[in-house]
Amino acid sequence: MNIRRLIPAVALPCAVLLGLTALTACGSGAAAGKKNGDGKLDVVASFYPMQFLAEQIGGSHVSVSNLTKPGVEPHDLEISAKQTAQLNDADAVVYLKGLQPAVDAAVKQADLKTKIDVSALTTMERHGNEVGGHAAAHDHTTGDESHDGHSHARPGDDPHIWLDPVKYAEVAKGVGAALAKADPAHAADYKKNTDDVVTKLGGLDKEYADALKNKALKSRVFITTHAAFGYLAERYGLTEEAINGLDPESEPSPARIKDLQKMAKADGVSTVFYETLVSDKTAKTLASDAALRTDVLDPLEGITDKSKGTDYFSVMRSNLTALTTALGTK
Repeated sequence: MNIRRLIPAVALPCAVLLGLTALTACGSGAAAGKKNGDGKLDVVASFYPMQFLAEQIGGSHVSVSNLTKPGVEPHDLEISAKQTAQLNDADAVVYLKGLQPAVDAAVKQADLKTKIDVSALTTMERHGNEVGGHAAAHDHTTGDESHDGHSHARPGDDPHIWLDPVKYAEVAKGVGAALAKADPAHAADYKKNTDDVVTKLGGLDKEYADALKNKALKSRVFITTHAAFGYLAERYGLTEEAINGLDPESEPSPARIKDLQKMAKADGVSTVFYETLVSDKTAKTLASDAALRTDVLDPLEGITDKSKGTDYFSVMRSNLTALTTALGTK
């Protein structure tokens, strides 16, 4: 059930090539026609991490809307007729294939020129309970290319790439290049904004590495509600143990709960992490039974008034504080 392995060395050099391949497929033909009438590129984002990148990179040149409203669990999203029309009226969509099946289906049918599938902008891996036992080694084959770049997300792939600052930076580069292709008149601004985001993500990666990877911790194991932090765990030499699998609404078996209790004691786990958009009942029950603390580790699938921060960077830093407190130092 865990991910006790290091990220393959081949994964990172592939990212730029993957991004360029995806961009060739993302936009078809000429630049988008800016359908909204105010001179801005009308961009639809599938959920918060996609919205954040589109807004940060697009700046004043884009108008961004989010299909997943605050407080809605992204995995559960159903697309309304109004949202389908919204997609068809947009200039571009930024989404992550494999996370939201309803969005995938709607985007496939949508009549718009620029479809940016961010799963095609970095390497995807398999984590979590669905793998069966220890996480399986990832096969970095890319499959067949399609006109939208939908080639890299496969059944069983972990979609939570935004929780790894390095992978999120790879995605940012691809999104920036795709927006520049859709709106070449402002390409220089998209490039500058992309560079700014990538620099900030590089700083965040260093903060995480200094606090986690480069320190002697009392424990390198943490328990979460669902398996959202596999990429982050691999990046910084940690092990995630999830109560549920990649699906936050799935129910753990009694055997899984018993195994987690034993593992917590053996590995010196102090805290069971839960999240704000799904029920915390199972996490708190496990913590109570095993005499452990609870805290929030936010998978950043949406920002609400319960979030410990107002944007991606502030919540990620709150997560880092929560992790360092739970894992301790020797």
